[in-house]
Amino acid sequence: MNIKSYPPLFRPHSNLTQNIDPDERIEHIEDLDPIPVIDLQCLEKLDGACKNWGLFRLVNHGVPSTLLSQIQDQARKLFSLPFEHKQAVISSPLSYVWGTVFLSSSGAAVRSSQDMFNCWAEVINFPVTQLSQFQTQDSLLDSFRHQVEEYGKHLARIARTIFQVMAKNLNLDPRQSESYLEESTAFIRAHRYPQISEGKQAWGAGPHRDGSLFSILSQDQIGGLEVYEDNKWFPVKPVANTLLINLGEMMKAISDDRYVSAKHRVRVYKQEDRISVNYFVFPDFDCVIRSSKYKPFTYNEFRAQGQKDIESLGFIVGLEGFKLSK
Repeated sequence: MNIKSYPPLFRPHSNLTQNIDPDERIEHIEDLDPIPVIDLQCLEKLDGACKNWGLFRLVNHGVPSTLLSQIQDQARKLFSLPFEHKQAVISSPLSYVWGTVFLSSSGAAVRSSQDMFNCWAEVINFPVTQLSQFQTQDSLLDSFRHQVEEYGKHLARIARTIFQVMAKNLNLDPRQSESYLEESTAFIRAHRYPQISEGKQAWGAGPHRDGSLFSILSQDQIGGLEVYEDNKWFPVKPVANTLLINLGEMMKAISDDRYVSAKHRVRVYKQEDRISVNYFVFPDFDCVIRSSKYKPFTYNEFRAQGQKDIESLGFIVGLEGFKLSK
């Protein structure tokens, strides 16, 4: 363990650990995995997974297993660099934050005025379309940047394929739906959830729904991701060479609530670092989203309100704040 790689608040004897009830009810299913499995080459069951879960595993996705392994390994090595070195070499358009998983449009940390460091996590943010502008003398970071560029191309392909079928299933206007998935908005975030002392627990990310159209997650084998379904929290078991697709609030609004946005969280409780790499994509920031359930809004407006919520309340109200009065 390279203690100097962690932000000071995450090092042994830190007081940042949170009080989490270890007996909080979690549905542990040893033999069955309730998360729907969708084959990218056969998307007949996609509609049901979006309506019932808002989360599914993707198989036959076409991303080489070697690239998935390399991304995880390189992310782990990058996070293992000394904390001060990461601060020095990770610069615009990339960004590096810790103690929160919420970032502004510029990649800066968004923190609650009530609880400045409420997430046991480090995040490196990569705006996909700006990666070619980034120059660095750090060979590890430069190598990882090139891998992220290649990885991003695969995920953009997957996102287009999935959204085209979603749009068809929802009977969306083809011209309007073009602005609902805007690849220039995409970013990839590498997360490290640092190991924690035996007997301690913390939230890597508290319960929330993503604000994106959807995200595509690659996670290591450590575990800790949990999803809320049918009034229960389920652990999302790591499965090698699969990706997790998680629908966000934008997809829920665009579908007029026919699709659901998965409520999820990350629990940190092991003496090992957890690594995940997540691709997020959004509508065009100025595209007006109209629904019978919500007031018309743009993603820019939604994001600005979410930032205000975090700073003042400590959590994002989300679509509930845009709901039409009955």
